[in-house]
Amino acid sequence: MVKSLIQALTLAEFLELPETKPIQEYINGQIINKPMPRGKHSIIQGSLVAAINNAIRPQKIGLALPELRCTFGNRSIVPDIVIFSWSRIPVDNNGDIANIFDSYPDWTIEILSPGQNQTLVTGNILHCLNHGSSCGWLIDPESRSVLVYPSNKQPELLQSESDIITVPDIFNDFKLTIGELFSWLKI
Repeated sequence: MVKSLIQALTLAEFLELPETKPIQEYINGQIINKPMPRGKHSIIQGSLVAAINNAIRPQKIGLALPELRCTFGNRSIVPDIVIFSWSRIPVDNNGDIANIFDSYPDWTIEILSPGQNQTLVTGNILHCLNHGSSCGWLIDPESRSVLVYPSNKQPELLQSESDIITVPDIFNDFKLTIGELFSWLKI
């Protein structure tokens, strides 16, 4: 019997690979393809990034970025939206935003796509929380709900249109209800 040896890819080796479409993440030594966003995912993602940045960027409180690779804790993940407090945004020698983010986001947001593995996505949110993130959201457009994962607290399920979605204290200039969030789906 002949055994074939499959060499596991290290995080450093993964980071040397070219970026792909669909986006790939490195989780527990495995390369995982992220599903391509669809309509509901895309409109929520774009609208949410704009709304958060309108509330926190002018005062230099923080910055929301879509589909940004974050590498920390032996993982390289690409959350749908990451928010970094202003003081934690990496910059290059020119004072411009850096291309590489080797740290956890202060707040991570995932938008569930049809057929996406909810356990894997939740695992990425928990990984962020375990490495310093203050909060994570898991948005489910199909059930029109948001699971909020505050650091060191029980998750909360928000489904009522009047529910105000919990944000980290540093970003409390940003307020959003479930109704407002899912109203972006209407054309």
